[in-house]
Amino acid sequence: MAKHQFQTEADQILHLMTHSLYSNKEIFIRELVSNASDALDKLNMLVLTDEKYKDVTFSPRVDIVANKDAKTLTIKDTGIGMNEEDLMNNLGTIAKSGTKAFIESMTGDQKKDSQLIGQFGVGFYACFMVADKVEVTTKKAGDDQAFIWTSTGAGEFEIENATQDGHGTTIVMHLKDDEGEFLEEHRIESIIKKYSNHIPFPIFMDKEKYIPAVTDDEGNETEPSKTEIENQQINKANALWTIAKKDITDDEYKDFYSSFAHSSEEPLTWMHNKAEGAIEYTTLFYIPSKAPMDLYRVDYETGIKLYINRVFITDDEKELMPTYLRFLRGVIDSKDLPLNVSREILQSNAVMTKIKNASVKKVLSELSKLKKDKEKYDKFYAEFGNVLKEGLYNDFANREKILELLQFNTLNSDEKVYIEDFAKNVDEDKKEIYYITGKTSVEMLKASPSLERFKAKGIDVLILNEEVDSIIFPMVNEYKEYKLMHISDAKFELDEEEKKAEEETAKTYEGLVGQFKEALGEAVKEVETTTDLVDSPVKLKEDKEDPAYMMAQMMKQMGQEAPEAPKPILQINPKHELLVKLKDSSDLNLVQDAAHVLLDQAKLFDGQELDDTADFIARLNRIITKAI
Repeated sequence: MAKHQFQTEADQILHLMTHSLYSNKEIFIRELVSNASDALDKLNMLVLTDEKYKDVTFSPRVDIVANKDAKTLTIKDTGIGMNEEDLMNNLGTIAKSGTKAFIESMTGDQKKDSQLIGQFGVGFYACFMVADKVEVTTKKAGDDQAFIWTSTGAGEFEIENATQDGHGTTIVMHLKDDEGEFLEEHRIESIIKKYSNHIPFPIFMDKEKYIPAVTDDEGNETEPSKTEIENQQINKANALWTIAKKDITDDEYKDFYSSFAHSSEEPLTWMHNKAEGAIEYTTLFYIPSKAPMDLYRVDYETGIKLYINRVFITDDEKELMPTYLRFLRGVIDSKDLPLNVSREILQSNAVMTKIKNASVKKVLSELSKLKKDKEKYDKFYAEFGNVLKEGLYNDFANREKILELLQFNTLNSDEKVYIEDFAKNVDEDKKEIYYITGKTSVEMLKASPSLERFKAKGIDVLILNEEVDSIIFPMVNEYKEYKLMHISDAKFELDEEEKKAEEETAKTYEGLVGQFKEALGEAVKEVETTTDLVDSPVKLKEDKEDPAYMMAQMMKQMGQEAPEAPKPILQINPKHELLVKLKDSSDLNLVQDAAHVLLDQAKLFDGQELDDTADFIARLNRIITKAI
């Protein structure tokens, strides 16, 4: 007998399970039946595709046995089974990225943490919510040796050799004294029907069958009524996605999602599609109501399972759908792929490419229809809008459709708008849609000095304040016949009189511009006057022709750490009272302090942090002192 310690993360989960106040404990049955189904899926594929398993008998079933006398609940499957290494990896450690995300989301508040269980499931470990001892006897298909894994959930487990007829896994849970409800036939059956009705393999359980009394012709009882124990199938065992949509109720769709996605929350919506013709396939995709915990992890767990003619192939192939749709949960089932398809073949297979492309178009089309339900779409966008934006970066073919699914804040509106509605108010002669980006609040961006000329001319601007926006939108150059442009690229035509006035103004400010440039030194690339400002004294401008700027943008778009961008150009407003007074001032110290304070002011408007807050405050205090 060998004793082993649980991995730290597994021990954390077990502690939570054994001390949980969670009210929806029934999900442990959902999790264990789902695991059993996965084991059957894997064996089914191997028997059909792997020569090593050609002599293994595949007789799929899951059995549930409730023993009231022993206070044990047993869940048994005839699936792939496990060897000693599998037991160590699957029951002693945290292998799935999703489970890691569960651990990372724990707060230390037992009551709050326990609420995560229903959303997340956390697989096998959920059984310790109801059991104070668990025994797992298992034998891997094709192996001779069976093993038994035993634990009380108190930090360690034991593995020793065992005997078992046939391959598969048997889990025996010794229930806690107050968990007797899970030994009741009707309770178990109701849980199976709720969560596992459409598991594609039969689930059996012993049930009492009532046999009425036998009477003669006069009505006299010749044999009393009695009950017999009969082993009955308690689930439908038909793959839900293979059933015609008209024959599936909303509740059945939701129940299937619960078992499939390991979630107690209802999906936001779903889309069920059957394609017939040159290529035949069925897809059933769900959109969760809450973002998965690992949504922004590099090692996120994909939510799409691939079946070939109802035979499970894989659930960890991220190429089945593009990464910007990684929030989807569901099934792709095709008749036109070989059962022994490898990951490499799958990624280059023409049939799979066509299924993927058609499925993406279908999902985007269904999302477009969902926009009509404002409340539901707003909820979707709040959870997944930023992920959807990633498609602008890597799905050029569907860029326009994705753009039309995005919601935008704008300069002139308090409500978010769609780009097709925004475009209706764009100048039809110029056909230019302007946007501003910045990692700050919408309110701060709307107050940016860079927008003052747009405000003065009544031109609306898209306000993009998410970090991902500044990476993605420079790559999006058009929408239909409209050009998408950063506000810094906007060109406002000046007539000859305006150009002449601008040149004359610039000349009168040459002295102050020189003083500012000398005071600021290497902090800026240049200082210049501008006609873009109306109310603010200064703003920053990037020199987009600078090779260093272009390199920084390219590296950022490639997802790499960008080199330091070139220093900004400080633009000053010659009509602002503050600049007018500084131009006429003979106090060089005041001008130098003002130059630094105004540069810091411009940085703050751009959402940047100040390099030296103490210096900013000292200079500001000196200016205030002189003004009093």
